This record gives sequence, C-alpha cells and structure tokens, in this order.
Amino acid sequence: MKIVVAVKQVAALDDDFEIRADGLDVDEDFLMYDLNEWDDYSLEEAMKIKEAAAEGAVEVIAVSVGPERVDESLRKCLAKGADRAIRVWDDAMEGLDAVTIGRILAGVVKKEAPAMVFAGVQSSDQANAATGMAIAASLDWPHAAVVAELDYQPGAATARIKRELEGGMLQAVEIDCPAVLTLQLGINKPRYASLRGIKQAAAKPIEHWSLGDLGMDATQVGATAALSRVRRMEIPVKGRAQMIEGTIAEQAAKLIEIIKEYKGEAA
Repeated sequence: MKIVVAVKQVAALDDDFEIRADGLDVDEDFLMYDLNEWDDYSLEEAMKIKEAAAEGAVEVIAVSVGPERVDESLRKCLAKGADRAIRVWDDAMEGLDAVTIGRILAGVVKKEAPAMVFAGVQSSDQANAATGMAIAASLDWPHAAVVAELDYQPGAATARIKRELEGGMLQAVEIDCPAVLTLQLGINKPRYASLRGIKQAAAKPIEHWSLGDLGMDATQVGATAALSRVRRMEIPVKGRAQMIEGTIAEQAAKLIEIIKEYKGEAA
C-alpha cells in the first residue's frame, strides 16, 4: 500500500527585506526556504506506519507543488526515509492558491491510488490551513483535520484518530479509508536525517510531473483559476506608544485631545 505525504517548501523572511516591484510579494532574494514544520510531522507519521509493517508493505511518497528549488525540500524527505518524491510544476501554475494546489495534489493521488494521504495542518508562511481539505474535497474522500493521535494498520478499512479541538479537548473519531488527514504538531517526534540517508537521497531521482501528466490544462491552474489572489502586499507602519500621566480626568482629557489631533491628520 501507499501513503502520499503532501509537503510544502515554505519561505521565511530575512532580517531586512523588500517588496517586489509589482507589490504582490516579497522579493525572492530576501527569502529563506525550508521544509514546512507541520509536514515534517506528517512525514514522520507515515514513516512510523511503514516501519511497523512488514518490509516492503508500505511505500511512502512525498509530493510537492513548486519550481525547481522545491527539490531541496523533497531531498530532505528522501533523506528521512521516503521511498519516492514527486514535484509537480508548470509555468502556467504561477499565481495558484491553496485550493488550486489541492486540486493538483488530488490529481497525483488519483494516479498513485494510496490508502492514506497525510498533510500538515497548515504552513508556517501563509497559514491558510486549506490545502489538505482541498485535496479531500477534490477526491470526495473522508477527511479529518488537526489530528493529534493516529491508530492505523496498513490495509485496514478504518483508522482511529483523535483530533484536537479548542480548549485543549480531543475528539475520538473512527474514519473510513482511504482518507485525507491533516496532522498537528506534537503527534510524534520527527527524526533527523542520518548522514547515510542524506547520501542515499542525493542519488535518488525526483520525479517531475507536468500538467499533461495529470490530465490537466492551463485553464485549471494558475492565477486565472485561483479563488483568491494577492492584490497588494505592504510593510505595516510601526505604531507609536505614549504614556499618559495625571489623574483619571486629566488622562481622559489628554486622550480626547490626541483623538481630535489624529482625526485632523486623517482629514
């Protein structure tokens, strides 16, 4: 059986950065890239299932959508034990959103026919928490979000999970398989890649899929197909703090004065 793990290469800001000339994103020269933290836990959970099964019974496939630089994050997945890595990209995908990415990943899942699909609850850069559920919606598969515990035997028709609710509560659920699960931080302890694993990963091929491989065309991806788009990105204006001293009446009077002054500036 197969487990597909959807992973993302996320961007972190350098200390100093600039917005692109078009105002739609940060200039890439000021970004640092790494594997999304939530996806590290998803990969580890897939590896635990693989290692508990008979040798060769479970195949773990890491899948990501993105340009060539994403290969670096996929190599990390291979170094930690993933059997295969697939990167999907086409220039027509520029401007895609989380839901469109979900549709693309669903196309991979249809071709690979896994028993389970794992994804992180969210990404550390945009935090949409939408891709995993978009995969499930595109496949019309059972799904559960914010999974904190998982009990699943390879080939089983159901899986038992505990999903995190607000206030620290856990909800016990039994879900039919195949299913899509988004996994929460802390569900396990992700491993470090061994030196041997890193060397082996460097020799493993990364499969590069295009729109044609998924039976999709340019009208189904990219900015024109996205349900959301960035209109403008700005650096927030730093706020000002002022201590108002005196009696309560004096503080109130001063506050009214400041508000009137602010309204005058706004006008």
